[in-house]
Amino acid sequence: MTFPIAIIVAVVILLLIAAVLAIHVINQYETGVVFRLGRVRGVKKPGLAVIIPVIDRMPKVSMRIITMPIQSQGIITRDNVSVDISAVAYFRVVDAVKSVVAIENVYSAIDQIAQTTLRKVVGQHTLDETLAETDVINSGIREILDMTTVEWGVEVTLVELKDIQLPDSMKRAMARQAEAEREKRAKIIAAEGESLAAAALGDASDTMMAHPLALQLRNLQTLVELGVDKNTTVVFPAPLMSTISELGAFLARETASANATRESKAPGAAVLNHQLLGGGGPDRASTGSQ
Repeated sequence: MTFPIAIIVAVVILLLIAAVLAIHVINQYETGVVFRLGRVRGVKKPGLAVIIPVIDRMPKVSMRIITMPIQSQGIITRDNVSVDISAVAYFRVVDAVKSVVAIENVYSAIDQIAQTTLRKVVGQHTLDETLAETDVINSGIREILDMTTVEWGVEVTLVELKDIQLPDSMKRAMARQAEAEREKRAKIIAAEGESLAAAALGDASDTMMAHPLALQLRNLQTLVELGVDKNTTVVFPAPLMSTISELGAFLARETASANATRESKAPGAAVLNHQLLGGGGPDRASTGSQ
């Protein structure tokens, strides 16, 4: 009785081991590649998969997008500036069979080729282009990687430069350049302001030449502005006295002109005033002769 029970137990254990080896669960983001006696027999979709133990082997391949950092490395740009650049690459497996059969370790291979491609592409650009045209560099790296990794069943979806470290001397030089640019813009703006102010003063001088009294009124306004500050000393410009005399003469001429206009409009009143003052007349002359 003991021997048959041992056989049954052994058979059950073997069946359990066979079930464990034969039955596999493939996750939604995975694909199983089935090898039978060393040859590819097909792929298994997500779900429950059954293979023949010992005869079949089924490695699982993740189909998700994988993020791979590209470590920082020293790169010499086209204008002979040494910079340290790190990047990050995003890729995913599109052909599970190729990713297993065509290359031994696809992740290590992509890491190495991404580093060499980064060095090659950045070396073809100057420092200014590297800093300003990162999109162009990213696109160039991705295109080169796609051409190589397509044979491995891998698609590179995105490559981004993550960090660019410049030498300290280059940082100081760029800071001086930026400061010089700001000073240049400030001087240009100041020069444009002076040009506009000079043009406005030219227009004002033309107006004052056409109207001399405008200049004198401006002098009076300047005196008023000086008086607002509560100054104990008031400076009178030399042309001010002549201005006052010119204003007086102008007012006298205007008064004389107004009086002459009124006399010309009333001639009868002028004759009467002359007779009353002793100017004589026809009747007075005839009385004297008698």
